[in-house]
Amino acid sequence: MERLTEDRSKDSESRGKYFLAAFLAPVIWGFMSVPVRLVKAWPAEDILFYRILVAAGILWSFILVFRKRKLQQDYSHFRTLKRVEKKKVIYLTLLASLLIFGNWYTYIYCINNVSVQAGAFAYILCPLITTATGYFLLKEDLSTIKKIALFLAFCSVIMLATGSLTEVLWSIAIGGLYAFYLVIQRVVQGFDKLNVLAIQMALCTLIIIPSIWTDPHPIPDTSSFWLVIVTIAVAFTIIPLLFSMYALKKISSSTLGVMLYVNPIIAFILAVTYFQESIDPYKFWAYGLLVIAVLLFNSKIIKKLITRDTPS
Repeated sequence: MERLTEDRSKDSESRGKYFLAAFLAPVIWGFMSVPVRLVKAWPAEDILFYRILVAAGILWSFILVFRKRKLQQDYSHFRTLKRVEKKKVIYLTLLASLLIFGNWYTYIYCINNVSVQAGAFAYILCPLITTATGYFLLKEDLSTIKKIALFLAFCSVIMLATGSLTEVLWSIAIGGLYAFYLVIQRVVQGFDKLNVLAIQMALCTLIIIPSIWTDPHPIPDTSSFWLVIVTIAVAFTIIPLLFSMYALKKISSSTLGVMLYVNPIIAFILAVTYFQESIDPYKFWAYGLLVIAVLLFNSKIIKKLITRDTPS
């Protein structure tokens, strides 16, 4: 009996690391609007391009100096896969790179040209978009309470769209791109997460090279711009993505989805207090309805998280 209790305690401690990682990623992302707004004077594509180039350069330098053996192990593992499995890994990695590239661009553009609130709303919609897609396209089963939650969320989106359709469309685009990225990260297993992220950064770099070649912009020469870009690349790109990918090794994508709600809460508070964005009265009703939908949608998972460590 004591051995069983000890094993449960160890398992709880082990899972605790993954839950902490899942929590820290959205907390960091919640503050991302602050550095992005500091470089508002530059085009969104420039911010994105330099963010990717700096992040890729730092990641690959670290891996080639300190983690070359891990890279060789992953390459050896990839070579042992069957032809079909190799194609699957390649296609999914390429798709994940395209999705995270699109998510970053739409988020940066939205924060600097639409509103911080729209960026926050996107990550409230993220898990709901994933589930709705699975239900309508993949014919996955949904409980009655989740169907009600999705209906309430849809009503909330309609209410917000009557005020600003542009903001809602940007929110849906940002949330949808990241939702599908998370699903793919959950599917691709068996490889070192840092190596996977580095390969995705390299693929994103290949995506931006044609744009840099065909439409060259002058390289920013202010130290403040580069300081912000390095901060975004390390503190708001590499670190939180690693946290989320690490968390997905032991916890489900739906649980990670619950943690993601920390992001829009922080972002929304910043929009109102720090950036002094005004809130129309109808938005209170729409967001209130969405909060109810989110609680209903995640009621089962939230209950499990609350009672997980409760002694019987």
